[in-house]
Formats: sequence, structure tokens, C-alpha cells
Amino acid sequence: MKHPNTTARRSVLAAALGTLLACGAPAFASDAAWPERAIKLVVPYTPGGATDVIARVVGQKLSVALRQPVVVENRAGAAGNLGAAAVAKEKPDGYTLLLGALTSHSINSVLQPATAGFTMDRSFAPVAIVGRVPLVITVGPSVKANNLAEFIALAKAKAGGLNYGSSGNGSPQHLAAELFKRQAGVALTHVPYKGSAPALNDLMGGQVDVVFDTLPATQAFIKGGRLRGLAATTAQRLPALPEMPTAAEAGVKDFEVTSMFGLLAPANTPAPVVARLSAALKDIMAQPDARDALAAQGAMPIYTTPDEARSQIRDEVARWTKVITDADIKPD
Repeated sequence: MKHPNTTARRSVLAAALGTLLACGAPAFASDAAWPERAIKLVVPYTPGGATDVIARVVGQKLSVALRQPVVVENRAGAAGNLGAAAVAKEKPDGYTLLLGALTSHSINSVLQPATAGFTMDRSFAPVAIVGRVPLVITVGPSVKANNLAEFIALAKAKAGGLNYGSSGNGSPQHLAAELFKRQAGVALTHVPYKGSAPALNDLMGGQVDVVFDTLPATQAFIKGGRLRGLAATTAQRLPALPEMPTAAEAGVKDFEVTSMFGLLAPANTPAPVVARLSAALKDIMAQPDARDALAAQGAMPIYTTPDEARSQIRDEVARWTKVITDADIKPD
């Protein structure tokens, strides 16, 4: 026989729980209190690169907004897969986040599905896209083309005789060139390098004819007259190179390619945590000094909601899946 006091206590507790749920109280007190300790922000590349610098700007601002330390941790390896996969496996409590190069991660998840260690649609809870880095179609001094139309005509006349360099097989630079080939109707031969620097050195030396590389990598050489920028792969002209047309202005419609950077949490991170991060980033990306710091890295600072970020990541995966399939690109 149950003690009457026990039965009464259970009734009171059940009624209290029902009231809390009816009022929309958070299921876990920790969600409402988050963050209560330091947050780890993983960068899946070595220190000093664009992703690392963007992470340190965002991390410092998040520390202020959330009133907890945000510690940047570089976990480089496997073209960014190592760090991204590690975050995907972390407990989804908001204390480990990824500041990633989302275009590269999207490509890797398609090109290396067995070894990447994550998928973009199931492994992460998108928080926001904070920046896009534009690419520039750039030729060396040996190429007799002063604009994109002349380059396309030259490529068609040589029918595969022109080479393009990239920063590596499966890189955004590689896939941007493959997309261009299809949209412009030209044949180009791929020469992969281990990074942008050696590809650009060979471009200046005439060993390759064209690269599709980022604004930060190319702009000093273009401004110095050692290379020629034929077009930007963005919807609008670049403030850093205002005389250079966009690809659409130069005759290749709908050729817009940027490298996307953003903040991801592990899948199933509580919605209140994602919402608080999103609100903080919205404020941060409106601050002039944060925008200037990203612009200094060649990034166009932006802000998206979590839903917008998820949609844009989904579009990125679909786009590069088609390019990889159509071009029959294989991992190294």
C-alpha cells in the first residue's frame, strides 16, 4: 500500500511539470544557462590562413557577446577533414564549434564520402555564414588575351592546348575551373599544385596559362602588373579591383563562385543555443571593425540566419556534386 503522502507528492510534482511544459519552459536548464564555461572554436587549418584569421576575429567578438572565453584551436589535416570530422563527433552542447571553409567542406563531403568523416546535411547544425571570398580568373604574361572574351576565343582555337593551375585536386579553385569549362564551352587541361603559391609562381613563369584563385592570393600580383585579372567570379565588381569586370559582364552568364566561410555546431545542438549564437553573430557582423577585419582578408563580410545557412550549404553541395559527376573528378 502506497503511503498517502507519497501519492500526494507525486501528484504535486506531475502538476508542476505539466505547468512548466505548458508554459514552454526549456527542456534542459543548461540550455537556458548556456554558456557557463569556455567555448572551443575549431579551425581545421593551420594558423595564419584566412580561415584562422576570420575565426580569431569572430572568436574574440563572441567572447565579449557571450561573456565567456572563446578559445581558437587549430586542428589541421586531411584538407580540413580532420578538424571538421572531430567537431561533428563532439557532444552537441554548444561548447565545441567549427569555423570552417564551407565550400571546401562541401566539396570534400562529396569527393571523399568514405574518408571525410562527415556529411554537410547530417553532421552539423548551421549557425551562420559570415564571409565569402571571391575568385579571380587570372592569366599570365605569356597569354595573348586582354579580356575574358579573347581568352575564351584563344582556348577554343587551341582546343585543350591551354593549361590551368589549381591549388590541388578537388579544391574550390579546381572545381571553379571545371565549372567554367562547361559554361564557357572550352577545353582546358588541369595541372594541380600543392597550394596556391606554386600555381601562381608557375603562372607568372608561363608553365600554366590561367588560374581561378582567390582575391587575397592574386590581387598583389595583379596590382603589381605581373598577372592580368580578366574577371571576378562575383555578382558585383570587387572594390579592391574596380576596373575588372565580373564574369557575367565579360560574357559568361551565371558564373558566380566564391569560397564560403561560416560557423557550424554539431548536429542536434539545442535550438536555443544555436539561436543565441546566431543573434550574437548578427550583431558582430554589423560592427564596422569586424567587417573591416574580414575585408582585410579578402572576404566579403555577410550574415545569414541558420535556415539561410542550411539552404546555402545544401545548394553548395548540390552544385559541386554535379560538377564532380560531370567532370568525373576522383580523389587523389
